[in-house]
Amino acid sequence: MSIKKTKSKNFYITTPIYYANAKPHIGHAYTTVAADVLARWNKLNGKETFLLTGTDEHGLKIQKVAEKAGKEPQQFVDEISSEFKTLWKKLNIDYNNFIRTTDAPHKKAVQAALQVLKDKGAIYQGTYEGLYCIGCEQFKTENELVDGKCPDHNAVPEKLKEECYLLRMSGKTQEQLEEKIKNEFQITPDKYKVEILSFFKNQKIKDISISRKNVSWGIPLPFDPSHTTYVWVDAFLNYLTGLGWKGDPKKLPKQWPPEMQLIGKDILRVHATIWPIILMHLGISLPKKLFTHGHILAGGKKMSKTLGNVIAVDEMIGKFGVDATRYLLMSAGTFGEDVDLTMERAAEKYAADLQNGLGNLVARVLTMVENYFDGKIPDVDLKKTGEINKFKEHAFEANKNDFKVVWDSLSKGFNNLKIDKALGLIISFGEGAGGMVRKQNRYIDFSEPWKLIKTDKEQAALVIYDLLESLRQIAWLIRSFMPETSDKIFCQLFADEKERAAELSKTLSEAQKWGGLKPGTKIKKGENLFPRLK
Repeated sequence: MSIKKTKSKNFYITTPIYYANAKPHIGHAYTTVAADVLARWNKLNGKETFLLTGTDEHGLKIQKVAEKAGKEPQQFVDEISSEFKTLWKKLNIDYNNFIRTTDAPHKKAVQAALQVLKDKGAIYQGTYEGLYCIGCEQFKTENELVDGKCPDHNAVPEKLKEECYLLRMSGKTQEQLEEKIKNEFQITPDKYKVEILSFFKNQKIKDISISRKNVSWGIPLPFDPSHTTYVWVDAFLNYLTGLGWKGDPKKLPKQWPPEMQLIGKDILRVHATIWPIILMHLGISLPKKLFTHGHILAGGKKMSKTLGNVIAVDEMIGKFGVDATRYLLMSAGTFGEDVDLTMERAAEKYAADLQNGLGNLVARVLTMVENYFDGKIPDVDLKKTGEINKFKEHAFEANKNDFKVVWDSLSKGFNNLKIDKALGLIISFGEGAGGMVRKQNRYIDFSEPWKLIKTDKEQAALVIYDLLESLRQIAWLIRSFMPETSDKIFCQLFADEKERAAELSKTLSEAQKWGGLKPGTKIKKGENLFPRLK
């Protein structure tokens, strides 16, 4: 798609880099699709957008999993990383870079940054004693355990005491971080900001170990090669190295800082403490916003193989298709909270919102154009469209003012990270919802163009034009969420490739103007957008 360039600020967004100890799951897909939707929206708005994702490939956990699989760690992570890339291609994730922490430039930059931290006195040699969860690759406090076990991995942490290098996090450093969280480093939704500040209030954070002496699978410290870098420190720096940063705090990439970093709530604490403190010690500005979302549940319960409620992303893609899977993930619940998803509920939503909703609307309108207007956009007075007097008193009239409200609300929805609400404005879901797709289908039922064409052809032409223009607007509205479906609608509205290219070269502000369809334009009705499920 071609978008006209406009002068605007950067929009740099990151996903977490996913730990390469196992194949990607639906939680990874949820975060990455959300990041892709936000990146596409900002790109449509003319911003220079950069989406970074990738895999975190070092640490004791991967070393042990690889050994169990009878493979060298590098071979193991090569295979897992490839699985992530394959899934992102299937899901149409338009990332700018896929960073791997085993990439040579990344490792070199991490060592350079660690040397800077050591030279500044932010890193010092000592010993660390604590409870270490291999599953989390984190030290845990007693307060974080449930019945003596890590709640995320249901495992008793190991008691470790070893020589290591420590990062200064306590005292004034913690106080400075608290001030930044209160005033400039946004942690959203607000409840997560409250959670972190409450954590600081109830306990003082300690200086943490940033090296391991008995873990071979990691980046050697530049000032002591007998130690490897703690996996989280290595991983966090990807947000800089993924932009080509070489480790010099005085030479930052033009995209820095991130406008937004998306994470799951299970990695909130390390992202709200270790990560910003590393940046503070380096003298680098913090990300503008850290957005934390919940988990994907199935039937109100955490997905697990034991319960048999795990939903595989490939299963969803195979059953519903790529764009429908993207839609079903983004409409599963309030973005930022835990969301509940089952295949049964997904199938119901697919049928209601996509098959009988959007797909049916496109098919109905284009069939009438073929039957009544020789497959061409009706020849109407454009000044009369968007305000059909005969049906003006009805709330579900198709008109340009409705779409203006939707565009304004959509923009606010994206700005406030209410992705699910933004999507609901276009394609309704939930009890009593009234998105634009439902509105247009109801408008057809009321106006009955198949009867109107026999008694008032001019009025019928205005109705059909308004419905077609509504489809054009909807194709733009869904473009960030369902890019392939958007393209398919444009292909049906503009049979001529040059006319379609001209439409897609518009800026978003141009696309929003009512009356973008030229009377006489040839349409080409295609196959159903969302076929019936087998």
